[in-house]
Amino acid sequence: MSLKTVLILLGLALATILALVCVLLTRERTPRTCQHLPPEQEDVEDGQSLVFADLTAEEMSQVVRYLRGHLGVPLVEASRAKPSDNCIAGVDVQVPAKAEVLRFLDGAGARPPREALAVLYFGNQAEPNISELVVGPLPTPAYHRDVTVHKYGGKLPYHRRPVTAKEYTDINALVQRELQKAPRFLAACCESDGTDLAILTTAPRGFKSGDRVTWFVLFHNVAGTGYYLSPVGLEVLVDHGDLRVSRWQLRQVFYNGRYFGSTGDLEREFVAGALEVVRLKQPQAEAVLGSMKPRRPPGPPGPLQFEPQGPRYSVRNNRVTFQGWSIIFGMNPNTGPRLFDIRFRGERIVYELSLQEALALYGSNCPGGMSTRYLDGSFGIGRFAYELVQGLDCPYTATYVDRHYLAESDTPRTNQKSLCIFEHDSAVPLRRHFSDSQSLYYGGLRRNTLVIRTISTLINYDYIWDFMFHGSGAVEVRVHATGYISSSFFHGRGTDYGNRVGPHTLGTMHLHHIHYKVDLDVDGQLNSLETQDMEYEFVKDPWSAQNTIERPHLRRERLEKEAAFPLNVPMPRYLSFVSPNPNKWEHPRSYRIQVISFAGKHLPTNSSMERSISWGRYQLAVTQRKEEEPTSTSIYNQNDPWTPTVTFADFINNETITNQDLVAWITVGFLHVPHAEDIPNTVTVGNGVGFFLRPYNYFNEDPSVDSPDSVYFSSEQDAGACGANPLACLSSATTCAPRLPPFHFGGFLNL
Repeated sequence: MSLKTVLILLGLALATILALVCVLLTRERTPRTCQHLPPEQEDVEDGQSLVFADLTAEEMSQVVRYLRGHLGVPLVEASRAKPSDNCIAGVDVQVPAKAEVLRFLDGAGARPPREALAVLYFGNQAEPNISELVVGPLPTPAYHRDVTVHKYGGKLPYHRRPVTAKEYTDINALVQRELQKAPRFLAACCESDGTDLAILTTAPRGFKSGDRVTWFVLFHNVAGTGYYLSPVGLEVLVDHGDLRVSRWQLRQVFYNGRYFGSTGDLEREFVAGALEVVRLKQPQAEAVLGSMKPRRPPGPPGPLQFEPQGPRYSVRNNRVTFQGWSIIFGMNPNTGPRLFDIRFRGERIVYELSLQEALALYGSNCPGGMSTRYLDGSFGIGRFAYELVQGLDCPYTATYVDRHYLAESDTPRTNQKSLCIFEHDSAVPLRRHFSDSQSLYYGGLRRNTLVIRTISTLINYDYIWDFMFHGSGAVEVRVHATGYISSSFFHGRGTDYGNRVGPHTLGTMHLHHIHYKVDLDVDGQLNSLETQDMEYEFVKDPWSAQNTIERPHLRRERLEKEAAFPLNVPMPRYLSFVSPNPNKWEHPRSYRIQVISFAGKHLPTNSSMERSISWGRYQLAVTQRKEEEPTSTSIYNQNDPWTPTVTFADFINNETITNQDLVAWITVGFLHVPHAEDIPNTVTVGNGVGFFLRPYNYFNEDPSVDSPDSVYFSSEQDAGACGANPLACLSSATTCAPRLPPFHFGGFLNL
């Protein structure tokens, strides 16, 4: 063997030895492999969450088949039904009574029968009406019962029904026929023959019970852009209350500040030269106000969030668990997201947390804008929660869940990936301290949060609904508004009602008020309401009698009856649901409600429609929980706000709220005066409101001290050692970046 060969072999041996030494020396500093670890499992009986589960597509179909075979009346498929027909308007789960559910979840009670709630429009009857039927048991229905009178105290008048897509189609056809009577005017004002104009509904529809008369606003419609920003100045009032579509009529026309009896009158005024016309060019796609198309080529990708060893939460059926949290989630097709049986560390904190309503109330000097008070539940907050865009609406690697609904059709539809669940690093510590005196150390915990999110597109606006669960035991509820503003044609003193945001576009002022139901069960069902706030007391300085000191002191009050706090009136800074049971320090175990809101002014109480949105009188109201008061409003309030089907103000009746099963009804919102920066879209920054449910003496210490994510190191430790400091493991954890699946979006397929 040559000397050269020997030297090469010795060199290789030495390199191997050095490599082995490095491996041995760094073994303790290297994180575990990138294998996905199963999340912690909660010890809860399998399948219990299904007592709250939304209906499956098959269950919906079974209900439709049962109704078609057992009602004894002809049913027309809702997508084709005329007002004079009978049809199935919608089907949703009938959530069992709370007492039944708790006996099943907490005791030895039987599983409640699974039932559905079907809404039917009976137009082909001597007395047309809306009926609500409970159908069960699922999955094989054998009975139904009419619960309309029991729920609402009487029959539901037919005129209160929400407007269907078929009704809008027939209205659009009527408007198009009427526009043909003003061809020269349309050519001059809009470079249009009318067929390329979009119409937008307003609501409510009239001024008194029984009215079904709606203003529709006309816009230039450019494909791929938001037409809501291109009004042409023309608005029409349509009477569509008759059961026979042939009797519907166009009652009035508005153009540029003037009212006319018909489009024919409008045309005659124009031909006679008696009408001032603002001549608008057909907007071009590349220059239209509402275009969201990128103006610059893509740059390098931004930061991505991923889980090095897979999700730390678990989703099973309709239940998600995460670091002590257990939440059951669902979606009402009308009112949107709803959560049940929220537990932390095995204890129920909230029985029900659900969205109730979203109000958008506008001002304008045009009839459509000034009369608009949208109650979005009647349009379908849950139904119009479409597929989420991964990587933008939610993190790319979030868990996406499909939602099924049946509305205005006999066939269930699926909004794929319309709800997402993910763990979020908020990039701010949940808690931390750097000690620079006595002893030197650092301790902290990242603020990682479980998020359940869905996004509803309600005509022009997009609402982002977030429910967040923190390691401290706090629940955070938040809503952001984005999407397009609604607008009016700019004329006259338009800036009294908003800001001009385009050549002929007025961004109309409006308020967003959102209402939630929170059925807290703090250490049991029986709770009371306690407020705390501060006062200053002036006392003699104990160590210097000739001086005084202003000393803050705590004022506590246990509310026995009245617990309705008016909107925009200062509320006690601390307001808590308290248990009769104390914590270790002899304070009642409590959860505090902390509202973050910038609500506008509520509609004056002397308004003829105010009682339909009377929940908006209060930023917070606390009532006894009653099965006969399941919601604060109704989808039928939109089209008959003058005789509301559900009036929240009637819930406030000076009842005792001491040691009762209580519900908190919370209103959040903000005033929005659109401005140039709302073009093309309103941004979420600054347009988010919500509330917290925070433990207040519920525990004996902050429960997050038990988090496995806690970080602590002292001056005597090697902070760079993975075994001593989890943060030191992160550099190696980046090698665990996941292989992202190809991007896919199918959200347009169901439209």
